[in-house]
Amino acid sequence: MAGHITGIDQSQPSIARVYDYLLGGRDNYEADRKIGDFFIRDLPGSVAIAYANRQALVRAVGAIARDGITQFIDMGSGLPTADNVHQVAQVHVPGARVAYIDNDPIVLAHGRALLETDDNTTVIHADLREPEEIRRHPDVERLIDFERPVGMIFSAILHHLNDDEDPRELVRWWVDRVPSGSEVYISHFRAGYNEQTQAAEAKLQETFGRGRWRTDDEILSLFGDDLEILDPGLTYCTQWRPAPPADDVDKIGVEERDLTVWEQLIACALARKP
Repeated sequence: MAGHITGIDQSQPSIARVYDYLLGGRDNYEADRKIGDFFIRDLPGSVAIAYANRQALVRAVGAIARDGITQFIDMGSGLPTADNVHQVAQVHVPGARVAYIDNDPIVLAHGRALLETDDNTTVIHADLREPEEIRRHPDVERLIDFERPVGMIFSAILHHLNDDEDPRELVRWWVDRVPSGSEVYISHFRAGYNEQTQAAEAKLQETFGRGRWRTDDEILSLFGDDLEILDPGLTYCTQWRPAPPADDVDKIGVEERDLTVWEQLIACALARKP
């Protein structure tokens, strides 16, 4: 259970802490667990969304690092968990630099505790809707060289922005400020057009007063017109560059089996700036 940290209203749920709870973490409060328990109890199987998203993020960071990118900005990073962006990146690129951005003070507190011995990482308390503030933050200026390619991570965050907050323009703001060879990763809730996913969307709207599930075309439009979508394009997180199945002739790979309605709720893509 999360301890008391100054500046946190424990009576109000947080997107980051609900996500932490669904992934089995302990940095959450009763208000967060109440929302998480709705998904666990009333929408059985929906926790697969969080796991599918996290596993795709791990694979995406590995792919970006293998493409030679050594610095990352993780927008709406959430609470530290296993296989954080810097840990995955540094497996492939020792010394990889990562700036984590989140507006939840508990993320700042726990993130700084995790990263206090790593000079190549930082956690910044900021709102992703204020990109100029993030860009000019001293820690971002210290870590990120905008003359070299950057990996921009928008993992399960842009669907928490409403249309009038213009998430497409937000992505374009960053694309305009990173050089050729930079890569942008987006995962996003998909419009499901079924009872279960409509219930999930309604619950988040009711709880946080924001959020918009988008169609595949709308998700792709978030990348704008200046990026090259890399293989395999926009696809379900579970099926995005999946790890090969174990050496078991009876094991069916995720590309061959029918996905659950929840696995079909979240999709992702990776793009490169030419």
